[in-house]
Amino acid sequence: MKATTISAPGAHRPDPDRPILMLLPGMVCNGRAWRDQARHLAGRCEPRIADYGGARHMTDMARAVLAQAPDRFLLAGHSMGARVAMEVQRLAPERVLGLCFAGTECGPSPAGEAGRRETESRDALLAVARQQGMPAMARRWLPALIPEARLADEQLVEDILTMIAEHSPDQLEAHIAAGATRPDSRAVLRAIATPTLLLAGAEDRLRPPAAHREMAALIPDARLVEIPGAGHMLTMENPEAVNAALDEWVAATRPLCSRGAAPTPARPVNVD
Repeated sequence: MKATTISAPGAHRPDPDRPILMLLPGMVCNGRAWRDQARHLAGRCEPRIADYGGARHMTDMARAVLAQAPDRFLLAGHSMGARVAMEVQRLAPERVLGLCFAGTECGPSPAGEAGRRETESRDALLAVARQQGMPAMARRWLPALIPEARLADEQLVEDILTMIAEHSPDQLEAHIAAGATRPDSRAVLRAIATPTLLLAGAEDRLRPPAAHREMAALIPDARLVEIPGAGHMLTMENPEAVNAALDEWVAATRPLCSRGAAPTPARPVNVD
């Protein structure tokens, strides 16, 4: 497994003030979910899209991220990727210079009726993926990912559907398995001592703003930004608002971002 690097003009030149930013995608997402942010920040950071390989547990995914990252780095995760980021923070807090959690929550897998409904919903998606293919699964899942008003946005819809269809049913199953055993990360959040940004889609039905407010109350000096007009896929739905929030976060981390060590190898890629 190797992280993929997003390049910018002149960005190959050594610069100790240009930190590596590890970007962690959510369930059956990839670099497309972070494309606009990677391009926007590439002049000030070295964005890398993490690869979880075939990992089926959050801790194994976190270890994969750490294996792809340099000694110290910025870390941003969306949805499942944010839960992986919490595990990275638990395993190696001394390596993380700043954190961004988007479209997520911090509690364990739900018990009781809520847990049963989540399991049934995800098992139904997996059944569609295996029987009808990932494009059919993506279309079934889409109404939960973005607000109803955005379903008419052909460019956005096509981008999301294409991204999900770039994954296999086996990858979906692995991500579902990881989510089903997600830990309670509240203690991890309470111990964070680096600049932390929380991004919530104002219209996110899967991980609503209330979940992010709970997290913000746990993290010392955390900043919470609600992204207007956005659902769960906020980085793709309103990239301008997300980018503006990330600009301030990166600026806040700058005093901490002298890398001190040569970055680990990563191959440049196009995230289109």
